[in-house]
Amino acid sequence: MTVLLLTHSADYFTVDRVAEALSRRRVRTFRLDTDRFPQQVRLSSRLDVGELYYTVEDFGQSLLLEEVRAVWMRKIWMPKLSEHLQPQFREACTRESIAALEGFLDGLGAVRWVDSLPKIRQSGNKLYQLQVARSVGLQIPRTLVTNDSKQVRAFFQELEGAMITKLLTSPLFSMEGSGSFVYTSRVREEDLLSAESLCHSPMVFQEDIPKKHELRVAFVNGACFVGALNSIQSQAGQVDWRLASPQELNWEPEVLPEEITYRLKALMAELGLIYGAIDLILTPNGEYVFLEVNPSGEWGMLERDLHYPISEAIAQALLL
Repeated sequence: MTVLLLTHSADYFTVDRVAEALSRRRVRTFRLDTDRFPQQVRLSSRLDVGELYYTVEDFGQSLLLEEVRAVWMRKIWMPKLSEHLQPQFREACTRESIAALEGFLDGLGAVRWVDSLPKIRQSGNKLYQLQVARSVGLQIPRTLVTNDSKQVRAFFQELEGAMITKLLTSPLFSMEGSGSFVYTSRVREEDLLSAESLCHSPMVFQEDIPKKHELRVAFVNGACFVGALNSIQSQAGQVDWRLASPQELNWEPEVLPEEITYRLKALMAELGLIYGAIDLILTPNGEYVFLEVNPSGEWGMLERDLHYPISEAIAQALLL
């Protein structure tokens, strides 16, 4: 019995904690650093009449499809291709590598996933999340998704300039692996001068919610592990706390009201997710505003700083 851990070569805390938690349960783990495929990792998917044969080889170890009991979808990273690969071949090699990896993972569709690729694809769209959140009674920000510059300028005036922007999706293949990650940012009036650039790609625009605390909820199979930040203390992290330095902000434990916990459980059930990193804002008036859920979002800082047993909860969820 083996649990496959999908991650990347720079991941060293969360994946190790989950592997250790599984090891204590006498479960073998196989770590697949997805960015090392196809340069170092060998994947094979063979289909014959009446036979399916999937295997992965890495660091001198091999794994067969029939050995896998569960898969933890921690992260999927973009392939790291050779620097010597000619530019005209790079796009095609990346595309083929992603297709081969996804094809291999499709062969594991019958085992338990935290969480499955189809569920992550479906639930990763922020507009869809907001619609579901509203339907279960969570408060959400006023939101506009558009490629129409006139709509953006009108929305900016409606919000009296208190507007932020971010991407619509949480990419399955992480953009962090390619150095192109886009953080949430505040929209200034001068930014509207180039709003016609939306013709290349629509974006999400939202009202900038007043903050008492920003909350990160690591949701694992019904359990909520909650950390709070006072991001106003950080100049760089006021809009997106991920931009703050670790020395600027300290995570504090937080307990959600029962009603909010109930609604988050309803949200995750509707999205079909076992795990998700949920972002909320607690306003100065004591209101909880839902922002988004990242199906494979970060939780390591909550376990490290607040000693929450999140890795244990994930290990347990994988073995159900």
